[in-house]
This record gives sequence, C-alpha cells and structure tokens, in this order.
Amino acid sequence: MNHASQNTITKNINSIRKQIAEAERKYARQPGSVQLLAVSKTRPIEDIQAAFSVNQLHFGENYLQDALPKIEAMTDPSVTWHFIGPIQSNKTRQIAENFDWVHGVDRLKIAQRLSEQRDPSIKPLNICIQINTSNEESKSGLSVENTLELAKNIHMLPNIRLRGLMTIPAASADFEQQRKPFRLLRELKEEIQIQGIELDTLSMGMSGDMEAAIAEGSTMVRIGTAIFGQRN
Repeated sequence: MNHASQNTITKNINSIRKQIAEAERKYARQPGSVQLLAVSKTRPIEDIQAAFSVNQLHFGENYLQDALPKIEAMTDPSVTWHFIGPIQSNKTRQIAENFDWVHGVDRLKIAQRLSEQRDPSIKPLNICIQINTSNEESKSGLSVENTLELAKNIHMLPNIRLRGLMTIPAASADFEQQRKPFRLLRELKEEIQIQGIELDTLSMGMSGDMEAAIAEGSTMVRIGTAIFGQRN
C-alpha cells in the first residue's frame, strides 16, 4: 500500500486548516468552531502517524477490520476515533468497544446495541444520526420525517450520547445547490433542540463541498482525499 509523504500530508492539513479558518471568518462563525476530521479509511498507519505529528487528532474509519489494527497501534489517548458509514448489527460490539464517535446511526436497533455493548465505566459513545437529505435510494440514512422520533429514543439510552446529525448529500458543483441539504440539516437540528434535546454537532461537508457546509453551520468536516491524496 503506497502512502503519502509526511511533507505532503503536513502541507495538505495546513492548507485545509487555513481554508476552514477563512470560511469561519467569511460566514461569521466562531474561530475554531469547525473540527477537521481526517478520513483515514484504507490509509496505512504511516499516513495517520504523519497527520498526528502535526496535531491532527480526529480520524474517521469506515471499515472495521481495517481500522482495528490502526486503533491498536495509535496508543496516544488524545487520538479520537470516529466510525463513519453504515453499521451492520454484527459489528456493533467492536465499534462500541473501540470508537469514540459513530456517524451514521439510522436505526434504533443499532443505537440500542451500541448502548448495551458500551462499557459503562468509560465515556459515553458519541452518536450522530445519519440523514438522507437528498432522498437518494442508494444512500443510507434516515428520512427527515422520521428523525425526531429516533432522536427522542436514542436520547434516552444509557452509555451513549446523542451529539448531532450527519449527512452525505448528492454531489453538486453549484455552491447554492450544495448549501440546500446542509441548510435542511441545520434546521432539523434546531427543530430537535426545540424538543429539549441538546445537540452540538453537524457532521457535514467533505473535500468538494466544505465551504458550503461551513456556511450552513457545520461543526465537523470529513476530509480524506484532500489530506491523503487519491485512494488506491
């Protein structure tokens, strides 16, 4: 597996941090209110170590078997692991045992399993509900109409903490089109908060639509290619 050089990764991370800071200023966001989540799925441990050496602490993984050896190798307690993407029932135990965040819960059954399988003596597992904002058949995620009910149910579970919402909208090259699904997600978060459920996270925006996401209130952008280069 080839990996990007330390210099390339450092340069890319610094460039993205700068873009985030510029977007925060441009859209009157608090400085530092948008977290950079480095999507390290399929990347070798060397790439993660290179990113970590410039103080990148949040990493996102999609494939459990690929992620576990990396989590074991990165022993520094300041590293935070995020599981992104659809979750099969038979994977919940290892996710509950090894990750700090899960972006992509769209069924109560999965949330219940994560809650039961999370060790009560460690910090609660942070959960984002995945919403299918573009109503695409091929995408996982919950419909907007069913979100409030699921949020209420997850909010009651022990050992996990509902933090917010996540989406992967349909790709668009048009900036205003990019903003629409992100605006929908922000409004949905506000509706849920009116019901007394405190949410602080909007996990939205990737390499191609990061600025639109920050404009609409993203608190966490998930960047892979722009940090590590094209995947093999």
